[in-house]
Amino acid sequence: MKKIAIVAFDKFTDVDVFLPWDLFNRTKFRATEVEVKLVGTKPTHKSVCGLNIEMGAEIEYCNAADIVFFASGPGTRSLIKDVEYLKRFNLNPKRQVICSMCSGALILASLGLLNGLSATTYPTAFEELRNMGVEVLEDKHLVTHGNIGTAAGCLAAVDLVGWALEKVFDAQIKEDVIASVLPIGQGQVCIY
Repeated sequence: MKKIAIVAFDKFTDVDVFLPWDLFNRTKFRATEVEVKLVGTKPTHKSVCGLNIEMGAEIEYCNAADIVFFASGPGTRSLIKDVEYLKRFNLNPKRQVICSMCSGALILASLGLLNGLSATTYPTAFEELRNMGVEVLEDKHLVTHGNIGTAAGCLAAVDLVGWALEKVFDAQIKEDVIASVLPIGQGQVCIY
């Protein structure tokens, strides 16, 4: 079974959780044995726009996941200073695909996963990420190194999820999932 964890927290950016949630779950129509869970530190977390959503597992679920996807939002700023929160992660890019949307890159940097790498993030977090010793590529919406990927701009989630799906599954599953959300006339494929 392939496990996919989407890391949420209080004050997450709605689209940076819900778009990947939808895309990753579309994998179930092309691959068997896929489990997608929202993970957090509490039973529910509230988005920036005020939606409360239930979590499917605690943070430790990430440690055995095949894909770990960090959302973004103002909530990242307190998490990167929370030593106890960061200690709960035992991630390994040799066996896991680890990625982040926008300010989620700050969490990756806090976990030491961006040491010696370049990355991208939302423009409001450029300086914060630079101050953490990361080379920020301001003109790239997707930056990948091995099994680590960062994306900037909410709709870049489509490319980030596609990249992660190809790494864990294959190019056909990636293409089918992405094609299933394209506007009519742009190669849309119905998968369910």
